[in-house]
Amino acid sequence: MKTLSRFRPLFASAAAVFALTASGLALADGPDLIFRKSTVFKLLTPNDKLATYAIDDPLIDGVVCHYTVAEKGGLKGMFGVAEETSDVSLACRQFGPIHFKEKFDQCDVVFRERRSLIFKKLQIVRGCDTKRNVLVYMVYSDRLIEGSPKNSTSAVPVMPWGGQNSVPKCADFVEG
Repeated sequence: MKTLSRFRPLFASAAAVFALTASGLALADGPDLIFRKSTVFKLLTPNDKLATYAIDDPLIDGVVCHYTVAEKGGLKGMFGVAEETSDVSLACRQFGPIHFKEKFDQCDVVFRERRSLIFKKLQIVRGCDTKRNVLVYMVYSDRLIEGSPKNSTSAVPVMPWGGQNSVPKCADFVEG
């Protein structure tokens, strides 16, 4: 019995890692993959790639953000245990009439995704430049232990679309 109690913390840690992994896999309604491009050839395992994804802003109709991230291949990438790099680029655009569904805080998280098994995550956050009526999106990755300065910013001016006469003001939808 003493032998089993010695392994109890190990079993608890393994269960926590499994729960975190399973919860990430359950988020099937994630970003749309647009395409992948191989960057480094690997003979018997998956190649390193750049992948471009699209994510619609969940609170603002008419805005889409495209971001490109590096995806590691090799054995670690094949089994989903590679820690991905912090390199990421972002471009957000208006693709239809902008409609604000509800109020939001400056720096609200639009999208979050884990980039390693436990410690690193990628986030897209939104803000409003109230003076210029421009939505501002920033993507960055961070770590639990130490942050990463790598980031990218994109701005979407709120403009009329089609026969739209009036343009909503993002300042009217910012909390606080």
